[in-house]
Amino acid sequence: MNILEADFLIKATKTAIQAEKLSFADSNILKNLCGEHDKHLRFLEKLEPVKVKPWGNHLSISGHDEAVGKVTLLLKQLYGIMEKGWLIHSSDIDYAHRILTQDIHFDLARIFLDTVFISSKKRIITPKSIAQRHYIDSMRKADMVISIGPAGTGKTYLAMAMAVSYLLDKKVKRIILTRPAVEAGERLGFLPGDLAEKVNPYLRPLYDALYDMVDMEKAGALINKGLIEVAPLAFMRGRTLNDSFIILDEAQNTTSEQMKMFLTRLGFNSKAVVTGDITQIDLPSEKSSGLIEAEKILKKLESVRIVHFSQVDVVRHPLVANIISAYDMWDREKKSDK
Repeated sequence: MNILEADFLIKATKTAIQAEKLSFADSNILKNLCGEHDKHLRFLEKLEPVKVKPWGNHLSISGHDEAVGKVTLLLKQLYGIMEKGWLIHSSDIDYAHRILTQDIHFDLARIFLDTVFISSKKRIITPKSIAQRHYIDSMRKADMVISIGPAGTGKTYLAMAMAVSYLLDKKVKRIILTRPAVEAGERLGFLPGDLAEKVNPYLRPLYDALYDMVDMEKAGALINKGLIEVAPLAFMRGRTLNDSFIILDEAQNTTSEQMKMFLTRLGFNSKAVVTGDITQIDLPSEKSSGLIEAEKILKKLESVRIVHFSQVDVVRHPLVANIISAYDMWDREKKSDK
């Protein structure tokens, strides 16, 4: 065999075409797996170089062998999950594909069937990535968790779901939600109203996440009773927080002093979750982020769990992950030019 023949054989092996036939017992489950007008199958064809054709109780998958293997495994696992009563949406196809792209041997049921909380809107809240599953496990097992990653990775949302679950199950007596009131290119002094009215817009994302878990009327009643407290970080000074689930959001905008103050508020039978995105720091340039410092100081403590997210874990519009990747690439190019 000469060099040209060997090279052709290698290329042919890499692009080997394979066909797989899958058979399913329940035609109704298969119909839901395929989606309306087979939209789930068409979506899979955009994610991987395959063709998926339904016929009767069967699916025919053809394409490059590696892609066929991944799609076959994905469909088998999702069908098994649906047999247990789970309804699959297009976003679930995307999450499942991303998870198996990270780890082809991962058991999707460990994520899709791990219910964190069922909201008042009957929305089942579950992890959507391997990192989110690790995050949830960390919150269950550790009293302090620090989560770091880009926007849209579910850091605050999942922490809120866990907090509400703990409160309703009477594992804690109250929820405390806090974040630093740091301007993002604006000045508080230019906003109308007193201090409380000026600070309230900075706490709005916490209220939004809360209202997604509990209807507004019930949330208002819990706030009035003091079972849920939403306050700027400055209001935490001098307090000891017992029997509480405490969430510090936007922690990248804490100073070193503020972070130390918050971390030392933890009382008995309490959990603290710190979330932040170290690529979006709004502090003055002379101030260092308390979140970055806390990660370095606490990373060797076994009782503190630190979870990192990346653009792979973004659960917003797919464009968000692409935007984050583009900014990361731009930052790397700037550093390499220096």
